[in-house]
Amino acid sequence: MLKPGNRDGAGPRRQRTLRNPIGCVGTGLHTGAKVSLTLHPAEADSGIAFVRYDRSGRPAIPARFDQVCDTTVCTALGDAAGTTVGAVEHLMAALAICEIDNVLIEVGGPELPIMDGSAQPFVFLIECAGTIEQDRPLRWLEVLKPVSLEAHGKYACLEPADRLILDCAVHLEHPLIASQAMSLAFDAETFRSAIACARTFGFAERVEDLWSHGLARGGSLKNAVVVSRDRVLNEEGLRFPDEYVRHKVLDSLGDLYLAGAPLRARFVGRSAGHAMHNKLLRALFADPGAWRLVDDAGPLEHPMPELRAAHA
Repeated sequence: MLKPGNRDGAGPRRQRTLRNPIGCVGTGLHTGAKVSLTLHPAEADSGIAFVRYDRSGRPAIPARFDQVCDTTVCTALGDAAGTTVGAVEHLMAALAICEIDNVLIEVGGPELPIMDGSAQPFVFLIECAGTIEQDRPLRWLEVLKPVSLEAHGKYACLEPADRLILDCAVHLEHPLIASQAMSLAFDAETFRSAIACARTFGFAERVEDLWSHGLARGGSLKNAVVVSRDRVLNEEGLRFPDEYVRHKVLDSLGDLYLAGAPLRARFVGRSAGHAMHNKLLRALFADPGAWRLVDDAGPLEHPMPELRAAHA
């Protein structure tokens, strides 16, 4: 069995960033506003960070679980001054799929563009920019013992494993969805083809309620699967018969990439969402004996400063 840091037996993977800057413009799902986004190469060991270039001082927010400030309808990051960046999970999933460790993301508003409701447009952007390996070894976050949460019929767990495995299931009281499950070991090419293009979904009867709360103003059949009681309203239908659980895998991947390093763990999620994903990471890091940082040479005696500070 290959180590997770290896590619086809070619040796340990080093950290990776973009070869060139690249950007796009799209619509925020909840604000309905046009927003621009630019991805920039970043130095080794710098990690992933969002910069609100439209705010005074261009505040930067690390893409890390302890910066999550809201999980109501998406995963949003924020700082102590109240600067926020919402709906980061699809881009984070794309960065995980493309194995990007260091990148600076400039965004011109409080929410990332929703694009088509999946991670595929972001994967395409990254592929167009190209990637380069950096002269630093990749560091993995290894789960050493199970950590789990359960509440209101939802369950999430991280267990030791030698690579990232996502085991997700959804159960919805809806005749077109009911129960769907998928377990998939992370592989970049498999996730590109099977997971990246799975779209977010919602229910037609909830649209007016979301609008009344100032949400989903940018939502349309172009950026979400919308389901009525008896049919999918999108003219093209579903991309996969089980697109709903595939999108849960996508969301889980993006939220878990906020750990600050790629995970070696098995994630089990049963109807879990953004809030439970974040609480699970917080529970993991609250126990110093539940995790450690490793590279291909073995455990690291001195964890990354930002992770150590986050869990001090």
